[in-house]
Amino acid sequence: MSERSVTHATMVIERRYAVSPATVFAAWSDPAVKARWFSGPEAWEAGMYQLDFAVGGEERLSGGPPDGPVHHYAARYYEIVPEQRIVYAYEMHTDDVRISVSLATIEFTPADSGTRLVVTEQGAFLDGHDTPAQRKAGSGSILDALGAELHRQSTEHATERD
Repeated sequence: MSERSVTHATMVIERRYAVSPATVFAAWSDPAVKARWFSGPEAWEAGMYQLDFAVGGEERLSGGPPDGPVHHYAARYYEIVPEQRIVYAYEMHTDDVRISVSLATIEFTPADSGTRLVVTEQGAFLDGHDTPAQRKAGSGSILDALGAELHRQSTEHATERD
């Protein structure tokens, strides 16, 4: 058996979006919208996705590169305050190996004419399979994908109004 280890880390990632907190919150809470931006890199094959966005509800996602391994995400929601805060815990697996367990808080705050989004994650990264730096980079990419989705939506709505 290999030696076991755990690395604890707290990371904070901030983004600003040029849309209202209600619009950003809706992108987190609507399963069809979230499925468009909450995924791995473009080269990955998508697996199943499900979202029960309610206190006590679960979210599950799987996918990965064409030749493997398969990455699995499983979350449970503990607090949802519309347009203000989401608190959930999640675990990540690569194939059948648990690589991390985290507690995350998403905060939505009005800022100028848009939204300041702050993600705070407290993670336990297990046995060297994942690191805080890798997670922060991955989470940053996902938040960038959210920004692209929000931009796409606002562009569509502007076109519809014209």
